[in-house]
Amino acid sequence: MSTVPESAVPASAVPASAIPEAAIHPSAIVDPGARLGFDTRVWHFAHVCAGARIGAHCSLGQNVFVGNDVRVGNGVKVQNNVSIYDAVTLEDEVFCGPSMVFTNVYNPRAAVPRKHEYRRTLVRRGASIGANATVVCGVTIGEYAFIAAGAVVNRDVAPYALMAGVPARQIGWVSRTGDRLALPLGGNGEARCPHTGEPYVLRDGACGPSDTPYDPARMAGEAAQGTNGAGRSSGADHGPDPIQPDLAR
Repeated sequence: MSTVPESAVPASAVPASAIPEAAIHPSAIVDPGARLGFDTRVWHFAHVCAGARIGAHCSLGQNVFVGNDVRVGNGVKVQNNVSIYDAVTLEDEVFCGPSMVFTNVYNPRAAVPRKHEYRRTLVRRGASIGANATVVCGVTIGEYAFIAAGAVVNRDVAPYALMAGVPARQIGWVSRTGDRLALPLGGNGEARCPHTGEPYVLRDGACGPSDTPYDPARMAGEAAQGTNGAGRSSGADHGPDPIQPDLAR
């Protein structure tokens, strides 16, 4: 991971040469002291503050802001017009959709200083946050959870949960590839990712990959028989997919 030398250049203009492992657009500002990992790309008009710590293979889109007290893991993709304010942590492979919003003060007032009241927000590995969604500060979004576009998250989100609405409510479960799983919201059940065939299990309302090893050859045989490995047809109709808009309406 490369660090911009404190005295190398003015804070308002750090050239790409100051972070040889990263690719920084000439219009972007990376303050001295910021740390960016190998192959991280910072695009037009972005601003990365001095205390930010960003991992390898990340992409910060146009007009992205990254505050001082921010930690970003490896392989994170932040789309255009996203501000990652102080007290936010993004683990590896998190996706932040265009114009989604983080906050760090629960009850802001212009006339009341509240920097000492920041509430920390943690987005766990592999989670996706859709375009124009809002994350109210102080929550944890579980690993590989999926927040639908426009949702408002104001409480903790379980791993692999599919959330939608205002305020966000759980409407299903998703796999590590973001495909919806044929599982009930609560109780127990088993399903396979329709994209990869990876097995998932729901136990007492908690979802995650099954301990059963993934066997592509066996899955190919099950697919040829028209089942998903859990006794259900892989082509079953589970209703409209809330992740994608219903274009027929």
